[in-house]
Amino acid sequence: MIPEFLQPFADQLEHYKLESIKIKATPLDADQPASAASKFRGLPHLPASVPYPLDNARKPMLLLAQINLQELPSNTFLPAAGLLQFYVATHDWYDMDQSAVLYLSPEQLQEEARQDYSFLPADHYDDSPIDCEHQLTFARAVEYGSAHDHRFGLEFNGLDSYEYAETLPEAEQKIFQQFLDGDGHKLGGYAAFTQGDPRENDSTSNQDVQLLQIDADEKIMFGDSGVAHFFIAEQALKEGRFEEAYFYWDCY
Repeated sequence: MIPEFLQPFADQLEHYKLESIKIKATPLDADQPASAASKFRGLPHLPASVPYPLDNARKPMLLLAQINLQELPSNTFLPAAGLLQFYVATHDWYDMDQSAVLYLSPEQLQEEARQDYSFLPADHYDDSPIDCEHQLTFARAVEYGSAHDHRFGLEFNGLDSYEYAETLPEAEQKIFQQFLDGDGHKLGGYAAFTQGDPRENDSTSNQDVQLLQIDADEKIMFGDSGVAHFFIAEQALKEGRFEEAYFYWDCY
């Protein structure tokens, strides 16, 4: 909902409106058996016919997130069913050139599932930025912008969002900052960064959209309070070419 004091800008803000799905991540006391449930970390659900993703050193990759699309609220940017899985290199997760995104169709989920994960080494989770498996729940949301995301270019009476915030009373400043912070775990929507939007001056990724954002919290830490993302070209997303998504993260 657009705050009352921003109603003079409501028409412009509507132009920037984006659909998103907020993620609530609840840490679990112990990692669970492989399942098709949505999760951060843990063991993926994989049909026996699908090879486990490997990094450049031919080592098993680390599952950052698994999203069961049937668990999501109604939305217009993701398939209605299947699994999305997001992987990074296990011990070199910070290497943004080593990532993989798998989409498993409903038909693939009917196949016999892999049961044996004994090939994962004992130190598989030692360097994980996610300290434990998390259970996920979802809520549909609408976002009107992010001060960090270059796709949001609205000026407020000729001022950018940072300049405009300084003109507001303290109580309204806090509301305004929350309105445009872009923070949190989510699918879609606007991105939050600690060091700036890498897409802004890159002609090849300038219009790419956010697929997944994993933020820092008490059990998740990318570097020094960093934020992780998977981005994808808008046309690739529309056509379900999730394997073209790529990993990015930054921190303070």
